[in-house]
Amino acid sequence: MDILNRTKEICRLYNINPSRSKGQNFLVNEKVYGEIIAAANLTKDDVVLEVGPGLGILTAKLAEKAGRVIAVELDDKLAKYLQDGLANSEVDNIEVINENILDFDIKKIFSTKSLTHPVSRGAIHPSRGGDFKVVANLPYNITSVFIRRFLTAEQQPEEMILMLQKEVAERICAKPGDMSLLALGVQFFAEPEIIAKVLKEDFWPMPQVDSAIIRIRAKNKEQRALAAESAERDSAEAIFFRLAKFGFSAKRKMLKNNLAGGLHIAPAEAEKMLVAAGLNPKIRAEDLSVEDWKKIIEQRA
Repeated sequence: MDILNRTKEICRLYNINPSRSKGQNFLVNEKVYGEIIAAANLTKDDVVLEVGPGLGILTAKLAEKAGRVIAVELDDKLAKYLQDGLANSEVDNIEVINENILDFDIKKIFSTKSLTHPVSRGAIHPSRGGDFKVVANLPYNITSVFIRRFLTAEQQPEEMILMLQKEVAERICAKPGDMSLLALGVQFFAEPEIIAKVLKEDFWPMPQVDSAIIRIRAKNKEQRALAAESAERDSAEAIFFRLAKFGFSAKRKMLKNNLAGGLHIAPAEAEKMLVAAGLNPKIRAEDLSVEDWKKIIEQRA
């Protein structure tokens, strides 16, 4: 039975009606599954946090390559299906947590407690070492919150392999000239790249837009550090995003005018900041890279 017919049959047997609001469009293309696995570059030393495992097709493939897979599933029916599947198999390196990923405590990955049942709302097995990888098929409505939460966490994933709407993936990977607050926010903390495009026909039910597989590799703290050595990292990051928010407050305006309004200074003073940073005084926020913003912050230090 091919993946499409298998998916439809499982949904029929378990009375699962895919919800558009939850982003439940199941991947039914074997080739794309292979691209996700290849992008994750897994070994038996890896711990994978899978978000939205759905019917568990990718979960099983991840478990073949990784040492452990922690699958966080919000939908009760899907979690029950995964529970039944694990109970009837000899797989011992998959753990399912029936929970909203936005409520998930990342520290559970490193808990010293153990599961007594394959589906849990509590702690999970300890991770070997401190690193883990995230693999997720994210609904549009939680994308930015999810990415920011994991990139700013005390215990960050080594990298994230995400399935996103194609337009969102392209925005995240934008270059100067097409930058946005989303792109800036991700690129401050990480290095994103698009791995492959995924057609809407590769899902059931078919969504309205195409998707893309994106890899987001977290930067280390040295790469993220701002030039203002006198500032603590957390306060420096706050300054960075405060200025960026001012910069993008009115997209059609020149950056100097947006900064002047946000900082309550004269446009001429804002212009001097840009010139001192080696930037064109007529530049707009979407034209700046992360490094350009750091140069501006040096002028504020």
